[in-house]
Amino acid sequence: MCELYSKQDTLALRRKHIGPSCKIFFAADPIKIVRAQRQYMFDEKGEQYLDCINNVAHEVVKAAMKQMELLNTNSRFLHDNIVEYAKRLTATLPEKLSVCYFTNSGSEANDLALRLARQFRGHQDVITLDHAYHGHLTSLIEISPYKFRKGKDVKKEFVHVAPIPDIYRGKYREDHADPARAYADEVKKIIEEAHKNGRKIAAFIAESMQSCGGQVIPPAGYFQKVAEYVHGAGGVFIADEVQVGFGRVGTHFWSFQMHGEDFVPDIVTMGKPMGNGHPVACVVTTKEIAEAFSNSGMEYFNTYGGNPVSSAVSLAVLDVIENEDLQGNATRVGSYLTELLNKQKAKHPLIGDIRGVGLFIGIDLVKDPQSRTPATAEAQHVIYKMKEKRVLLSADGPHRNVLKIKPPMCFTEEDAKFLVDQLDEILTVLEETIGTNTEGVTISEKTLSRTKMPKEAHMELLSEGAPDQKDNPSQKKNGLCTDKHSLLNKRLKT
Repeated sequence: MCELYSKQDTLALRRKHIGPSCKIFFAADPIKIVRAQRQYMFDEKGEQYLDCINNVAHEVVKAAMKQMELLNTNSRFLHDNIVEYAKRLTATLPEKLSVCYFTNSGSEANDLALRLARQFRGHQDVITLDHAYHGHLTSLIEISPYKFRKGKDVKKEFVHVAPIPDIYRGKYREDHADPARAYADEVKKIIEEAHKNGRKIAAFIAESMQSCGGQVIPPAGYFQKVAEYVHGAGGVFIADEVQVGFGRVGTHFWSFQMHGEDFVPDIVTMGKPMGNGHPVACVVTTKEIAEAFSNSGMEYFNTYGGNPVSSAVSLAVLDVIENEDLQGNATRVGSYLTELLNKQKAKHPLIGDIRGVGLFIGIDLVKDPQSRTPATAEAQHVIYKMKEKRVLLSADGPHRNVLKIKPPMCFTEEDAKFLVDQLDEILTVLEETIGTNTEGVTISEKTLSRTKMPKEAHMELLSEGAPDQKDNPSQKKNGLCTDKHSLLNKRLKT
């Protein structure tokens, strides 16, 4: 395996030349990856890691090489690849979603979706979900509480934040008579308040399954009610499928389709797995919205968006998904993995909730199953211990206590069993060390201090510092007990 530099020299050069806000996984003890094949990654020493988080991966190489040998140019020239891909892509979507705009990243796609929404009826305001993340452009940081609540800028007046529709930890939980309507009515209240202040809603935007929010699956019926309220206000519904599209849920090609045939968003954005890590993304919308955008008189041009190479790669990804039945694999392996994890939930008090669909699963770790107190430091301990066992996981969510599982789509049942076996072993040792039992004894700070946490995990916990309590107001209103350990965890994200 060829390396230009030693691991230490690579790290030193990164620190010198790469912006300090560009974080890396396992910052206290980073991994240098030099090769990968399917769901496995290899470091400079040849050590194999099972990748459970790198959800950009589908396997495509030859298509890119073949097209690059022939031609790559911008989309102002006629070329068959872009129209063939648009035809095949829209065939996977509801009929009214028929017009494509190609970009290079999910961030570009979401930014363009906002432009389309605002041009449609001339409205400006956007409703977003708490702890949402939609991209790194300025326009998207403004509508991403996951990011803007960490900074010094106050929320913009055109941004309205609705509660995460989380029935495990949110404002309305699984024992509520109708949590879908209750959460949707929160959006309705936002719309009514905006109208009182003379503001007009351009769009509601949400990931079809919220990733950075803690692998949250909205309750059935929520999106339908929200769409009804947003359409009534003259706005459009944007479904962000950048992380969760292309068959990851298994039962459907797009995650929003899980909510039923009576729900169809007005705009869908996609990226990441669309090109197997190749930089390509897309916005798909209705003819009506596309025509309103065109009537503005402003041309949309993206030099590399939909170029012949990107389109060839994207076509090959669709071929691989179909030929290797990766959507079916997501259903089979995801169901098996969820079954194994639910058995672990019955065994380990640290596991408060297992939620997900297909190969998109969250493990909500808690200090106490009854109070559901987030086990933030414990989650950081687990991901570092899993790394020692050559399994790559990350943790996220408002309390950074949710283990995220979003592996490549070729993940196998053997991989799932290996993952769960390692997790079982780590949780068993951790619970023995801190004195947890099956009756749900709360993990105290005193006992946690005796936990044999990896040295690098301690370093990473302490290096971040505690986020301000006001950054997550839901912690107070949900009646959650948040101690310093649950606030001191570094967020690792895909």
